[in-house]
Amino acid sequence: MATGTHIKTYFEGAWHDGDISVIKAADHGAWLGTTVFDGARMFDGLTPDLEAHCARINRSAQALMITPTVEAADMVEMVREGLKSYDRNAAIYIRPMYWALAGDELGIVPLKDATGFAISLEQIPMAAPEAATTLTRTRFRRPVLEDNVVNAKAGCLYPNNARMMVEARSKGFGNALVADAMGNVAESASANVFMVKDGEVFTPIPNGTFLAGITRARHMQNMRADGIKVHETVLGFEDFHAADEVFLSGNMMKVTPVKAFDDTQYQIGPVTRRVREMYWDWAASERA
Repeated sequence: MATGTHIKTYFEGAWHDGDISVIKAADHGAWLGTTVFDGARMFDGLTPDLEAHCARINRSAQALMITPTVEAADMVEMVREGLKSYDRNAAIYIRPMYWALAGDELGIVPLKDATGFAISLEQIPMAAPEAATTLTRTRFRRPVLEDNVVNAKAGCLYPNNARMMVEARSKGFGNALVADAMGNVAESASANVFMVKDGEVFTPIPNGTFLAGITRARHMQNMRADGIKVHETVLGFEDFHAADEVFLSGNMMKVTPVKAFDDTQYQIGPVTRRVREMYWDWAASERA
C-alpha cells in the first residue's frame, strides 16, 4: 500500500498528528500476532458503511479472543472527529485496530480485558474509474476455520495473501484468483470477486474460507434492487475463463475491473460500470 501524505492516529483517548508508536515489543500482538483491524473509507465527503466496519472489528476481536473495548457507535464518533482535520474532498483510509496486550501463564492465550486500541487515518487516493487489474492462478490457498481465524479480519491472515500476490506479480499479473481448500474459487488475494455471464452476476458462496465483505454485500444489494440477478454459488476456475466480465470488490477501491485472467481477456463491461455507478450513487446518501 502506498504511504499517504497525511496520517493521524487516535491513541489513549486523543488524536495525534502523524503515525505515532502505539504498540510495545512485549505486547502479545507484537510477538504473537494477535491483531485485528478494519478498513473504511472517506471520499467525496462520504463515509459509506462506516458503522458496519466499526461493528465488524468488534466481532473480529471476539473471534481472535481479544476483548473489544470500544462500542461501535463510539468508534464512529471518534473517526468523525478525526476526519474533521482533513479537506472534505480528501480520500482517507480509516483503520480502527485492536491488539492483545498480554497472555496467560504460557504466554499464548490472550488475557481477557487486556486490549490495545488505536485508529489510523491515512490519506490514500481512490483508484481512477478505469483502473483495472489482471489475475492468475496461485499455488497458495485460503485457509479454513479449523486451521486459522478466517472469521476475523486478522493481521495474521495477511502474510498468506502476500505470498499469493508476490507469486502473481512474479508471473506478470496484478493479483491472484485464489482457491479454497476444496479447489473452488474463493476470492482474489486482496478482495472478493464477481463474474458476469449473459447479464447475470455470480460470486463464490461464503463457505468459511474467506471474509464475505461489507462492500461485497452492498454491491449485491444494489444490483438486486436494480433488477440484476445475483447468484452466490460454487464456482471453478473454468467458470471465470468462460465469463463475460470479472470485477473485484473491496473496501480500498470499491470496484476494480479485471481485464485478464491468465490468457483469457475481458472488456470492462456494462455490468461492471453499472455496479460502480450504483455504489457511488448509494454512497451519496451517507455523509461524513
